[in-house]
Amino acid sequence: GGGCQLPAEWRPLSEGCRAELAAIIVYARVLALHPDPYGAYNYLPWQRAPPAGHQQEAGGLFYSAEIELLCDQAWGSMLEVPAGSRLNLTGLGYFSCHSHTVMQGYAYFFFLRMDENYILLPHGVNFQEAIFPDTQENRRMFASLFQFSNCSQAQHVLSFSSDWEIQEDNRLMCSSVQKALFEEEDRVKKLQQKVASLEKRNKQLRDRVKKVKRSLRQARKNTRHMEQMNRKLSEKLSSAGGQIPYINSLKQENSHATYLKV
Repeated sequence: GGGCQLPAEWRPLSEGCRAELAAIIVYARVLALHPDPYGAYNYLPWQRAPPAGHQQEAGGLFYSAEIELLCDQAWGSMLEVPAGSRLNLTGLGYFSCHSHTVMQGYAYFFFLRMDENYILLPHGVNFQEAIFPDTQENRRMFASLFQFSNCSQAQHVLSFSSDWEIQEDNRLMCSSVQKALFEEEDRVKKLQQKVASLEKRNKQLRDRVKKVKRSLRQARKNTRHMEQMNRKLSEKLSSAGGQIPYINSLKQENSHATYLKV
């Protein structure tokens, strides 16, 4: 559908760049899943309608999860809760253009945001993935974010801490990439505005040309009409001019006869 279309100036961002823009990042385990109430649109295509009186037992399309933080939230996150805290995360499930799905008993890295009602939701920065499985690769990728965090003994995220110089180089590279993307987006927007302005001006000129052509056609039509009238008038004057000498001669004869009689 149209809702799945990305902006024209969209460019993909790396996970590191998106991590800098995410509001909250946590490393947590899913303790329980809580399906949303069954509804007309809250079901998977292959699911049948539940029996009467068992609507709450049917697994729905959308659900929430109870999660437990395995580490303190990542540096720079807006969430001030320690490791071991339990939180409710909503906005999970199968949506029309993307999916935010988790499984009970598994750990994930979450990009989160908080809405105006202080409800935690996945934060799909740049319209990309917001939930990352607990894999060796993802632990290594997000290790720097949790380098000084108070993680439980069972976790080994700290073993993947990398060289700070490399991290800073990546961060600077990410910043330069973001800056280049923003500059490109700004340039595209300005070009789009300029094109829109030129199209508007071009439309105005086309309208003026149409009006001039219409006026010219009307003027030509009026000229032809006047020429026809002038030609008819000239013909009438010509026919009337041939009869004038005959009338004058009649008048002269009549006046001479009258004079003789007197």
